[in-house]
Amino acid sequence: MAKVVLKKKVDVETNTLSDVKSYARKIWLAGLGAYTKVGQEGSEYVQELIKAGQAVEKKGKKVVVEKLEAANAEIDEAKSEVSTFKGKVELQLDKVEKAFDTRIASALNRIGIPSKHDVETLSAKLDELTALLERVARKS
Repeated sequence: MAKVVLKKKVDVETNTLSDVKSYARKIWLAGLGAYTKVGQEGSEYVQELIKAGQAVEKKGKKVVVEKLEAANAEIDEAKSEVSTFKGKVELQLDKVEKAFDTRIASALNRIGIPSKHDVETLSAKLDELTALLERVARKS
């Protein structure tokens, strides 16, 4: 009976070792097969990857250009609005300035200070009188 148990044990160990060798060989062959296939189909696969990358790059550039154009359009619109607003502000400032000048001139006139126009008119009359006096002085 001891012989039978020992024989079964040896057979099980032999079968297990044989199975491990068989699986190891299959793994080795699968690795060699993968290596060979990559060597044969690798360049084709790399070319496919390059094409896919180019397609993604093209789409990305298109999106960037679209976003850039949209941003530039918004900037142009904002510039236009600022320009319009600036024109309105300048117009209002001109109105305020004219109103201020009118009130100052009116106040100065009330207290007896002549305006720029009054001084220029008086200066023109003085020039005329000076010219007239010079003519009279030459005749004498």
